[in-house]
Amino acid sequence: MTVVLRRQSVHGQIVQGTPIVLNIARNLIVAVTLLVLVPETVMADTKVPSGNRNVEQPAIPGASVRRTKAGKTSFDLKYEKVRDLLRTDSALVGKIKKTAAAYGIAPIHMVGAIVGEHTYNVDAYDSLQSYYVKAASYAGNSFRFGYKDESIADFVGRSEFAECNGYSDSYRLWTCREDVWQNRFRGETVGGVSYPNNRFSAVFFQPFYAGQTFGLGQINPLTALMLSDLVYEKSGYPKLDENDAAGVYKAIMDPDISLAFMAAVIRKSIDDYREIADVDISGNPGLTATLFNIGNSQERARALAARRASGAANWPEENYYGWLINDRLEELESLL
Repeated sequence: MTVVLRRQSVHGQIVQGTPIVLNIARNLIVAVTLLVLVPETVMADTKVPSGNRNVEQPAIPGASVRRTKAGKTSFDLKYEKVRDLLRTDSALVGKIKKTAAAYGIAPIHMVGAIVGEHTYNVDAYDSLQSYYVKAASYAGNSFRFGYKDESIADFVGRSEFAECNGYSDSYRLWTCREDVWQNRFRGETVGGVSYPNNRFSAVFFQPFYAGQTFGLGQINPLTALMLSDLVYEKSGYPKLDENDAAGVYKAIMDPDISLAFMAAVIRKSIDDYREIADVDISGNPGLTATLFNIGNSQERARALAARRASGAANWPEENYYGWLINDRLEELESLL
């Protein structure tokens, strides 16, 4: 805003404005400056630059390499297969755009996660319809979440989990329960039961085999339970119940619902980095893809915040999975 100090004309002579006018003008300038500049300084997040921080792609885990070799394929072929699925299936791309809009994220973030998962972890089907067929194959199956003879309901009913009972939202509730597992049960013998030194999700939420993720979004059951409330709020899908394992699997296998959970994961990662580390990662699909791959966005945002507070102004870095997305970003954006 520019304040113009006009000179006054008195009987044809030009004279300067009075000190009162000058003081008012100065006050206006100060007030406007404070209104405009202070919120930007205090509230603005630091935007992470686009592109990769690493010149070369970080190492791909051996498990992914072995899995791909066992399938007698290559990462390039798997990438091309999922890219072609997105290029030719307009219905799928339409669903991605609609879901992304509901969660306030750019659809390229969802494309990045889908491409990453189907390049490094699983093979893409030839069409969206194939995912519906696969989901239907799980319908009616009887299974439960638990470890040996202990159901998940009995396990989280233990006194060690009492501190979590005050949380009403699904994310904080299951995050708390996961923390209790990590701190008190993982790799320990409690009450005569020896628990594996493994992730909570791998021990209690994968009744078929360890390492399971499912559906188009490759969501694991514990992640779905955590984000159940957010998906209900944004998409209206029913809240999940850990005692209804079949219902959880239906949610993560159904392409439409799976897309909602995928968007929720990405939304949560962006929010965690903004709220905890004061960093905006929404303009870097490689970073959101990395977090989709490795998880624990809250913990990682806290670690970044600590580094920034110590004066180490380093950016978060993409892993091998996110690196691919940024490297192929122009091609992937053309699919939308």
